[in-house]
Parts: sequence; C-alpha cells; structure tokens
Amino acid sequence: MPRQIFSSRVVTLLAMIGVTVGLGNVWRFPYMMGKYGGVAFLLLYLFFTLAFGIPAMMAEWALGRSTRQGPLGAMRAGLGPKAGTVVGAMLLLTVLIAGSYYVVVVANVVYTTVFSVGRGFDADTMPAFEAGLTNGWLQYVLALLVLLAALLVVWLGLKKGIEAVSRVFVPVFGLVILYLVFYAMSLEGAAGRLAEFLRPDFSSLGAEEIFAALGQSFFSLGLGGTFLLIYGSYLPDGMHIPGAALATGLGDAGSALLASLFIVPTVLVFGVPMDQGPGLIFDTLPTLFSRMPGGQVLGSAFLIALSMMAFLSMVAALEVIAGSFDESAPGLLTRKRVIVMTGVLQSILILPSALDPSLIGTLDLIFGSGMQVFGSALALIALTWGLGRLTTLAQILGKSSGFRAEFMYRWLKWVVPAVLLVILVNYVVSAV
Repeated sequence: MPRQIFSSRVVTLLAMIGVTVGLGNVWRFPYMMGKYGGVAFLLLYLFFTLAFGIPAMMAEWALGRSTRQGPLGAMRAGLGPKAGTVVGAMLLLTVLIAGSYYVVVVANVVYTTVFSVGRGFDADTMPAFEAGLTNGWLQYVLALLVLLAALLVVWLGLKKGIEAVSRVFVPVFGLVILYLVFYAMSLEGAAGRLAEFLRPDFSSLGAEEIFAALGQSFFSLGLGGTFLLIYGSYLPDGMHIPGAALATGLGDAGSALLASLFIVPTVLVFGVPMDQGPGLIFDTLPTLFSRMPGGQVLGSAFLIALSMMAFLSMVAALEVIAGSFDESAPGLLTRKRVIVMTGVLQSILILPSALDPSLIGTLDLIFGSGMQVFGSALALIALTWGLGRLTTLAQILGKSSGFRAEFMYRWLKWVVPAVLLVILVNYVVSAV
C-alpha cells in the first residue's frame, strides 16, 4: 500500500502546528517569560528556535520523508538493522508510555472545559470542581473517552482523520486566542501591566535562563524523533522543507506569545498569582475566570480551544505507533490491528497515572523531556551520519553543493546534536 501523503501545503502546516502547539505553550511559556526576564527571555527563545530548533525540525522531517517510514523503519535505515531496531523500539515505547500519562492530562483539561461550560467557576462551584479533578476513577473514564476519540481519528487515516480535525481545530484555536488577546488589551490597566511584564531585563540572563530558553525552544516544537518524524514521512516530495519548518516554528512561537498576551494581562489585572507553574491551568485559570466579567463564556472558549490543541498532540502520539507498522510489516501488524492493540495497552497504562497523578511528573522526567531531547539527537545522527550528506541536502535544500549546502550539512551534523547533548546533560544534572 502506498504511503499516505498530505493533500496540500496549507493542510500540512495546519497539521504540523497542531502537533507543536500544546499545553506547554499555554502554562509553561508565560510562566517562564515572567520568571526569566520578560522580552529578554523571548528574544533568546526566538534565537534558539531559529538557530537550533527549526534546523532540528527540518532534519526530522527529512529523515521521515526520505525513508517514508516511522521511527522504527527510519532508524533501521539510518542506523542499521540491529541498532536501528533497538533505537526505534525504544522511541515507540517512549511514545506509548508518554501517551499514557499525557492522555490523563488531556482528560483533566477536558474535564475543566466541561465544568466551565456547564457550571462555571465561583466560590460555590470550586469545591465540586476540585473534587472531580482529584477523582481518579472519573479522570480514568474521561481519559478512556479521549483515547477512544483519538484512536478513531487515527483509524480514519491521514486525510479523513488527521487532516479533517486539523483543518477545524487549528483555525478555531487561532481565532479564539486572537479574540481573547483583544479582550485582554481592552481591560483597564492591562496595557501598563503588560508593558511591565514584557520589559526586557537582560541583566537577569544567566546560565539558568539561557538553558531554560534553549530547552523551551526544543520542547515547544515537539522534537524527539517521533511526532515530527512520522508527519515528515507524509510530506509531499515537492514541499520545500525549510520554508515549511520556518512557518511551523514561527506559528508555534506565535501561539505561545498570543497565549501570554491573554493570560498575563488578565492575571495581573484581576490580582491572581501567576507563580503556579504547571498548576496554572487547573488552579490559576479557574480562579481567574471566576473573577472576570463574563468569565464563564471567555474561559470556556479558551478551554475549548486548548482542549482541541491538546487533543491533536494525543492524535500525533498514536499516529507515531500506527504509522510505524503501516508498511513495515503489513502481513503481521496491519495499521488497524496496531491501533486496536495500542488502544488496549493504553487503557491499561493510563490507570496508574489517573489514580495517582503524582506519577506524571516522574514519568515525564524520563519519557517526556529527557527522551525528547535524546530522540531528536538520534534522528539527527541517523540522517546526517547514517543516510549521509547527499540524502540530507537533497531532502532539505534540493541540492548538494555550494557554501549554503556545506554550512547546512555541518550545522546539522555537528552543531545541533552537540547543543542537544548539552541540553540533555544540563536537564539530567538539574533534575538530580
């Protein structure tokens, strides 16, 4: 069966932005800007995204498109049958485990959304909201429903499933965020508070801030040798990878900035503490919506849009697994059989995280951020060292000679993997 291919450039970009824009753009980015120097952090983040994140994205797409396979087949092609099988299987296991706790987080967001639409947040309803959020069995059932919905999208395939939902969800998210930014800017005193928040403080940029911006640029783009690689295998041959990667990277950064332009002014105007970090969605935002005029409507719109984007990331995680076996072993593990098997495994694996949410942080430390950086480095090695110079440059630039080509190849082969290694080492050291 021929490999599925995205139907157009526009749909490709919508699907890619749907993968990269996730929960981290909403709670992590505003929090980190506030903590690490405002616009100084933003400029540093943008520099790292352009210099390292987008080139790594191009490499993962190039590896996927050149092999037309998922992590398992692509790593076999780049690293050899033995090493490639081990690495590919490790990446698939990583996605399987990461997806098992991520779907619980998505279910938490969906629960928050449904509660906001149905009852809203105020002093009378907050105890009921918190009781439901901490009800493990309720969250498990919701996680199963989210899982089934995502499996259905993957079952329908690239065009009827992933493209169809991306066409709707990504534009809706963009329109909702733009409206909410307009609302935030209309609040009395918002402009002044936002200006204070955005004021660059370059004196605050030290080693910790630099690593934070560097890590955010990679984590935000969804690099890891998995999501972007599998979607890269669906890229049309004629699509210019650098242009598409730049548009996707800027779309991801723009989404994070727009979320900040809504969250930060409203949080500051209504006097809600913004130092919650990961608890922003389930603690700070409900409190914020309870104090805002029209908070139920505005909050519900925001949460619906956020749920859509979080759902698209879950779809991508399942597609990594399903797409890896689509063509590599059609007689034994067909796409539909793999989808069913994945659903059964996930329904078991999500139970511990649903009943004990404290596990999510530990699992994410290993299978999320850490393996994300490691997987992206392996993808770069598989492309530049394994498939070689000609394949790398033919996929990315369409040519293999000249100063630009030589610079690009050396940048991808040496510099970006070294930066990823530095991020990984710093991440491990800071976590110990």
